[in-house]
Amino acid sequence: MSTVSTHVLDTSRGCPADGIAVQLTRVSGPGEHVAHETTDRDGRVGDLGPQGLPPGTYLLTFATAEYFARTGTVAFFPEVCIHFCVTDPSAHYHVPVLLSPFAYSTYRGS
Repeated sequence: MSTVSTHVLDTSRGCPADGIAVQLTRVSGPGEHVAHETTDRDGRVGDLGPQGLPPGTYLLTFATAEYFARTGTVAFFPEVCIHFCVTDPSAHYHVPVLLSPFAYSTYRGS
């Protein structure tokens, strides 16, 4: 199991947000691209990157413009960017996103 996972729910449509490209980047230290996946039919990416990430600050970027265009929805945010800190390399970091055309929210899930 990888260190990072995510789940995107489209709250305006009341369903999972499938087909959203998600990129994981390390922004602290020697900044680097870590992984790139796409949400599945359930809006999930269960394995994003390797098992065990070094401590540091990471960025999850969700390409929401393409998703909203595909669903015929006018939206304000072309992408959602979430910075978070990995403090324990052995821990799992689940970062859910609740998405709508004009707002989003996130939290550390389990």
